[in-house]
Amino acid sequence: MLEPVPSYTGRLAPSPTGRLHLGHARTFWIAAERARQSGGRLLLRMDNLDRDRCRDEYAQAALSDLAWLGLHWEAPVIVQSTRIARYRQALAQLHAAGFIFPCERSRRDVREAAGAPHEDDEEPIYPREFRPPAAAKGPPLGDVIHTNWRFRVPDGETLAFNDALVGPQSAEAGCDFGDFLVWRKDDLPSYQLASVVDDIDFGITEVVRGADLIRSTFRQLLLFHALGAPAPTFAHCALMRDESGRRLAKRHDALSLQTLRDQGVTPVDITAKFSAQS
Repeated sequence: MLEPVPSYTGRLAPSPTGRLHLGHARTFWIAAERARQSGGRLLLRMDNLDRDRCRDEYAQAALSDLAWLGLHWEAPVIVQSTRIARYRQALAQLHAAGFIFPCERSRRDVREAAGAPHEDDEEPIYPREFRPPAAAKGPPLGDVIHTNWRFRVPDGETLAFNDALVGPQSAEAGCDFGDFLVWRKDDLPSYQLASVVDDIDFGITEVVRGADLIRSTFRQLLLFHALGAPAPTFAHCALMRDESGRRLAKRHDALSLQTLRDQGVTPVDITAKFSAQS
């Protein structure tokens, strides 16, 4: 049982790129339980910045699935696609302070030069030889951005945080993770920047999410510091896996909440299992 924290604010953050599965459900249920046990608030943010994969039908399905599961959050729903101007303000702040640089390298360039990424991370370490000199003055952002912009990490600096679920975590900048995207050439913010700005603006005190995002947390800690804001605490949930040991993904239709609902599985059936596992 968590100690009551009156100022606690948590959040759910589904991405409408497919149907929610049991892994999503367990993480969101844990987030809701931690907010409830702390006597705090729970918000819901729709992470819909992927123009190619996000669909309104998936957003509505996520809201329906989470409500069916018995989760409750405060209105209104935060929709990232309506907050582009706010993310751009944060980008300008990073640009003015010299934290970011433009990157003309393709994803393939970076991947071939850096090698395979860490198993739990999709982003390879950005090669140092691709960076412009630290003292070089970057170009202006421009009204419309057609270039990737990256955050320059402080090489050799060790970052650490104490995770509420998996314990102490640490990583070395430039070794365990490298310069990362904050704005994409399609003129949209990266997940890292948008997530941090939202957590700042809405006063999130604890982020509950899957363990596959632990490495992202180190990048986000740098962004909180660069933007002059305190970081929330973090609680990363173990990932659910299928019978072959692969972590669940949205392609696992047999384990989607909609499929389970159609089969007559009840919310109590699902949350009872989650409760037994916690």
